[in-house]
Amino acid sequence: MINVEMDDELDLDLDEIGDDEESGGSFEHYRFVADKGQSTIRVDKYITAHMEKTSRHRIQLAITAGYVLVNDKVVKANYMVKPNDIIRIVLPYRRKGMEVRPENIPLDVVFEDDSLLVLNKPAGLVVHPGHGHFSGTLVNALAYHLGISQDENAPDERMGVLVHRIDKNTSGLLIVAKDDESQLYLAKQFFDHTIERKYVALVWGNIKEDTGTIRGNIARDPNNRLKFKVFPDGETGKHAVTHYKVIERFGYTTLVECELETGRTHQIRVHMDWLGHPLFNDDRYGGDKILKGTLYAKYKKFIDNCFELLPRHALHAKTLGFVHPKTKENLFFEKEIPSDMNSVIEKWRAYSAAR
Repeated sequence: MINVEMDDELDLDLDEIGDDEESGGSFEHYRFVADKGQSTIRVDKYITAHMEKTSRHRIQLAITAGYVLVNDKVVKANYMVKPNDIIRIVLPYRRKGMEVRPENIPLDVVFEDDSLLVLNKPAGLVVHPGHGHFSGTLVNALAYHLGISQDENAPDERMGVLVHRIDKNTSGLLIVAKDDESQLYLAKQFFDHTIERKYVALVWGNIKEDTGTIRGNIARDPNNRLKFKVFPDGETGKHAVTHYKVIERFGYTTLVECELETGRTHQIRVHMDWLGHPLFNDDRYGGDKILKGTLYAKYKKFIDNCFELLPRHALHAKTLGFVHPKTKENLFFEKEIPSDMNSVIEKWRAYSAAR
């Protein structure tokens, strides 16, 4: 018996609605139950026989990375499957059937070796080709940088190097794997929540506490499929946890550092909105209008000027820490807030000081 489940619905443009950042995108969950008359066979051979479109090499890499459990225990490739064994395997989802053309788009490469890249993605750059975005994406740029191309009939996703993604209008650090082994190893760290990620956000309002933790399941908003919302009952959506710390207060806005324990779609944006402090100029969650402040025309002009300087939500993926897939070295990277967001922070700092 075989059951296949997907972490996320994939019927929408993932760059438009976002994707699970912590999980390295969506995951495919497979469950097999060995027949009562099953003869003993290595688990890697058993899975290969039941997953014809996945190579034995990739399955062996997945086993090594800890993605395969038999009877809820991690096993090695030479484990012998017995009758009634329950085999579970989780694999990072890999898009297929999409043409990827290399495009000479400049990349801000923070780190690169034979296994991976760490990039500083600018705001406004779509990560993956999709509906309305068939060129000019990060994947097109990576195809050029790595010397890879793919037609729409490719049997495998050779551009499946993206370990995770951040929203189009979020700036900051992003990991890219160069091979299957690295992708699986890095994606497992996202799956296990061992990746260290901190974001900086400018939010509306004066957050009451200096530090805090937001816990609330996140799922797609049934009234607007382009949005996500918190379901506090704990029965709907996916478990999500965001830790925050106030960096600086400006009276009508607050600069915060957010650390993701999980990383659901739009997690920081949704959690902050639920807390009553949507991100500054977040048009999807109501932050693109004056939510705090005065009614004076001078203040409105000040806000309009800030929106012009930062025509996107105020969120930057500042730090990223993980274990290297080959050397097992602990790596840590940090990228300062970009100029568009920093200019608005400086304006708020000056405005607050003058009040």
